[in-house]
Amino acid sequence: MPSNFRLDVESSGLATLVFDTPGKSANVFTREAMDELAALLPELAADTSIKCLVLLSAKPRIFIAGADIEGIAGVTDRAEAEKAARMGQEIFAAWAELPFPTVAAVNGTCAGGGTELSLASDLLLISDRPDLRIGLPETKLGIVPGWGGCTRLPRKIGLAAALDLILGGKMVRPRKAFKLGLADALLPDATFLAEVRRMAEKAIANGSRRQARSDLKSLLLEKNPVGRKIVFDQARKQVMKRTKGQYPAPPRAIEVIKAGIDHGMSAGFDAEARAIGELAVSPVSKNLIHLFQLMEAAKGVRTDGDEDRAVEIRSAAVLGAGVMGGGIAQIIADKADIPVRLKDIDPDALARGTEHAAGIFRHQLKRRWITRPEADRKMNLIRPCLDYSGFGSADLVVEAIVENLEIKQKVFAELAAEVGPHTLLATNTSSLSIDAIARDVVNPGRVVGMHFFNPVDKMPLVEVIAGARTDAVAVDGIVAFSRRLGKTPVVVKDGPGFLVNRLLAFTLAEAMWLLDEGQEIEALDRAATAWGLPVGPAALTDEVGIDVAVKVAHIMSEAFPDRLAYPQWMVRLPEDGRLGAKVGKGIYRYKDGKRTSADPATYELIGRRRADESTRPEKMLDRLLLPMVNEAARCLEERVVATAGQLDLAMIMGTGFPPFRGGLCRWADSQGLSELKLSMERLAARLGARFAPSAAFERVVAAGGFYRSFS
Repeated sequence: MPSNFRLDVESSGLATLVFDTPGKSANVFTREAMDELAALLPELAADTSIKCLVLLSAKPRIFIAGADIEGIAGVTDRAEAEKAARMGQEIFAAWAELPFPTVAAVNGTCAGGGTELSLASDLLLISDRPDLRIGLPETKLGIVPGWGGCTRLPRKIGLAAALDLILGGKMVRPRKAFKLGLADALLPDATFLAEVRRMAEKAIANGSRRQARSDLKSLLLEKNPVGRKIVFDQARKQVMKRTKGQYPAPPRAIEVIKAGIDHGMSAGFDAEARAIGELAVSPVSKNLIHLFQLMEAAKGVRTDGDEDRAVEIRSAAVLGAGVMGGGIAQIIADKADIPVRLKDIDPDALARGTEHAAGIFRHQLKRRWITRPEADRKMNLIRPCLDYSGFGSADLVVEAIVENLEIKQKVFAELAAEVGPHTLLATNTSSLSIDAIARDVVNPGRVVGMHFFNPVDKMPLVEVIAGARTDAVAVDGIVAFSRRLGKTPVVVKDGPGFLVNRLLAFTLAEAMWLLDEGQEIEALDRAATAWGLPVGPAALTDEVGIDVAVKVAHIMSEAFPDRLAYPQWMVRLPEDGRLGAKVGKGIYRYKDGKRTSADPATYELIGRRRADESTRPEKMLDRLLLPMVNEAARCLEERVVATAGQLDLAMIMGTGFPPFRGGLCRWADSQGLSELKLSMERLAARLGARFAPSAAFERVVAAGGFYRSFS
C-alpha cells in the first residue's frame, strides 16, 4: 500500500516528515493516514538521531486539508464519532510529546485537522503566499474542532481571538495568522524552505521548545474568572444574533472551549470528543456536509466541450457600467488579474461604475485583504471607455446593460462586428432568452449566459446558461472562468428565468398574494426569516427593486400563465415612486438607507386593510415553499438543471436558501413527499389550481424522492 508519509533524517539531526496523500491533490487525514501516523510516532520518539522534526507537504497548494469529509458524512453512530475524535486527540498528543522540537512548515492552505496538528507543534511557520489560508472551519460543517483545536487554540492566541476564529469557522490570511499569534513566523514564499531550515537549525542549537505567549489584555481580561465570563457572554450573544439558534455547533463550541479554559486541557479534550459524538450525527451537520460535497462536485463540472479548443481568457471587456457592470469588471480585475475594458455610452454611468469598482477595492484595503500597491495595480487594470476601442483584443465580453431584449439584440449584433470571431460573448441577463439575444450574431455558438447575482463581489453563484445553439466549448470556457473568479458555477438550460429566478418567482408571487389577502408585511417576513431564509420576500422585493420585480413578474407570468400570476396592485407601487431600497421608498420605509418598518401607505396601495389575525407562520411557509418544490420537479424533468444536487446548490448560493436545511430538494425529501403532496392538494382545493401537484412532482413522489429521481 502506498505510504502517506516519508521520513528523512540528516546527519545534523534535522528530520523532515513529508505528508503526501497518494492519488489526491490535497493531503487528507483519512483513516489510513491516521493509522500510519499513529504507528510512526513511537518510532520517531525512540529515534535518538532526530534533533528537530519538520512537517512538510508534498502538495503544491494545500498543506493539509483536514479530516476526510466522506468519513464524517458516513458516521451515523454517536459512539463511533466520539471514538474517532479521541483517537485523533491521542495521536496529536503523542506528536506534541515527542522528545525534540517539532515544526509545522505551512506553505499551503491548512484547515481543520491540519491546523490542529500544527497547533500541537512547537513552531508554526507560515508562507506569505497570497492564496494561503489557515483556520478551523469545522463549525461550517456543523461540528467543532475535535482533535484539540478548541483546547489548544485559546492557549496559543488568547480566548477572544480563538472564539472569533472557531465560532465563525474562519480561514485567515497569512499576515492575519501571524498578527494573531497563530503563526510564530511569517516567511517569504520565495525562500520559504531555506528560512524553515534556518529556524529549525536554530531550534536544534538552542534546544528550544514552545513558549507560552501572553499580553496585558490577556492578563487583565482572560486570565481571571470575571473577564472570562464577559468574553463568553459576549460570544453567546453574537452567536445567537448570527445563527438565530438554527446552528447548534457554535454555541456548543463555546461550552467546549469554556470547559478547557476552566478545568484544564484534559477536560477540554473530553468535551471536544463528546461534542463531536453528538454533532457529527445531527441532521444539521449532515446537511452542511452535503452542501460541502455539492460545492466540491461543482469544481469538476464540465460539459462535452473539447478542452483543447477552449478559449484562454487573457483579456476581457464589460459592456454596461451600472452597479452590476462595475462589480463584474472589479472581480475580473481582482480575481482573474487581467485587463478589462468597461464600456458605457453615458459618461456619468461610466464614472459610477468605475467608482463602484474602486469602492470595493477600498473596502478590501480597509480590511487589510490587499495592499495599497496591489489595489492600485488591479484598479488600473479596469479601463473605462465610451466606444469599442480595445474590444478587438478581448477574449471575453460580458454584457450587463438594460434588461430589454430588443436593445440586447441590437448591441450583440454590433458587438459581434467589433470583436474577434472566437471571442466569447456572455450576457448577464437574469431572465431573457440566450437564443433570442444571439439571434443576429455571427457564430451564435459563442453566445452564453453568465448570470451573476447582486452584489457581485459577495454572491457566490454564477448561472452558466446554455442556449440551444451555444457551443459546449463556450459553456466550458465560462464555467472555468467563473471558477477563476472564485464563483460556484451551475450550468442551466435556456428558458424563462433560467433556474434560480424561475423558482424564486413562485415564492415572491405567493408572498404578494398573501399581502393581497391582508397578511401583515412584517409578519410575513418574520415567518420567512425565522425559518432560516436570509431575508423575507417583501424585504427582498424592495432590495431587488420593485420596478425590476414588476418587469420580471410580467416576463414570468407570460411564460407560465397557467400557474403564475401576480396581484394587479403590484404595478401601482412603482407608479407611486416606490422602487424599493435604492430610492428609500418601497414596501418598507427607510431611514439613512436602512430599512425601518412597513409603510402604512403600502397597505392603501394594495387596497386591502390589515387582517385582524395573521395566518400562522407555518401556514404562510407552506404557501411560500410548496410552489417552489412543485416547480423544482418541473425544472428537473425539463433538464433545466442536471441533478437535484445542482438545483440545491444553486438555490443556496443564489438565494441564501438556509444551508442547514440542505437545499430545497433535500429539505422536501426529508419532509416526506407524500405529506407535501397532501398539503398541495389542500391548498389547491382552497386557493386554486396553481397549487395542484404537477405531473412531474407526482413522478418524483412515486420514485421516492428528488435525489432518487435526479442524482
